[in-house]
Amino acid sequence: MSDYSKDNFTKDNESRADVIFGRNPVSEAIRSGRAIDSVLVAKGAKTGAIVGILAKARDKKIRVKEVDSKKLDYMCAGGTHQGIAAIAAVCEYSQLEDIFSLAQERGEAPFVIILDEIEDPHNLGAIIRTAECAGAHGVIIPNRRSAGLSFTVGKTAAGAVEYVPVVRVPNIPTVIETLKEKGLWVYGADMGGEDYSKCDFSGAVALVIGNEGKGIGRLVREKCDVMVSLPMKGKINSLNASVAAGILMYRVAQCR
Repeated sequence: MSDYSKDNFTKDNESRADVIFGRNPVSEAIRSGRAIDSVLVAKGAKTGAIVGILAKARDKKIRVKEVDSKKLDYMCAGGTHQGIAAIAAVCEYSQLEDIFSLAQERGEAPFVIILDEIEDPHNLGAIIRTAECAGAHGVIIPNRRSAGLSFTVGKTAAGAVEYVPVVRVPNIPTVIETLKEKGLWVYGADMGGEDYSKCDFSGAVALVIGNEGKGIGRLVREKCDVMVSLPMKGKINSLNASVAAGILMYRVAQCR
């Protein structure tokens, strides 16, 4: 079963400029060094020239996902995709050092948003937009089981992807360790955590937001210094991930 979220396939796809399809176009996009979010290959199509294309993609650390051929048909609006397509990122991914460089440039303690498997591109876009408005220096996402910098994310972020470094890493727990070594205090959002309004978020801060359904994974949770929660006054026991992230980001901004 593919791990590519169906939420990434919207009616916008029919006019999307970020979908590259066909063996030669995809191969050239990878060879040219263009920022590629992922390469999608139809089930059963890993033969012939496609094998070489996938090898090039993996060499460049580009995600490869297997999908149903009908999904490719829909994405490519009926075009001849030859069993393969690529989703071009709306902008280049940054490096972790870019986040610290931006913080240093502003003369501020680092403020980082870590997203543990946010799958909905609308949530990712909204979080990036709020991160820019709240003064965060960067957003970190995992390579797998996460939305990437797709057309939908760029559109939802309303231009914020041009100003907020987005870093994609192979392992979130490992990058948290790196951030802690650099002096950041790591806060994870969880229903069972401390009341966020009573926490002092001053100084160098990393804020972790978990998956829309599962929340923060166990290994990531174990790396957090403090778990914080938002009080629920109604009958619903959780908030949308981007809404919760927005409230917490502005609390951090207030403390700064």
